[in-house]
Amino acid sequence: MDMEAIQQDWARRGFSCGLWIDPPGQVWRDYTHPADELLMVMEGELELEIDGRTLRPRLGEEVFIPARARHTVRNVGGGTARWLYGYRR
Repeated sequence: MDMEAIQQDWARRGFSCGLWIDPPGQVWRDYTHPADELLMVMEGELELEIDGRTLRPRLGEEVFIPARARHTVRNVGGGTARWLYGYRR
């Protein structure tokens, strides 16, 4: 996956793009944001809960999280997880 190409694509669509790195077992519980968010797993295994729905996105799969949706992100793999996130500008 070409991170630069993803950043350019997301920018064209009005989103920022940053890289987040989590150790095994890290949990970000019950977050909400005032803007729409995109998330894409670059390495590792994440589990997401978005308004009560559970997802396990594949590497390179883009996930849309609507503004104000309550969501939790968990690194459920045995190693480091690297994922891209971006907010609508």
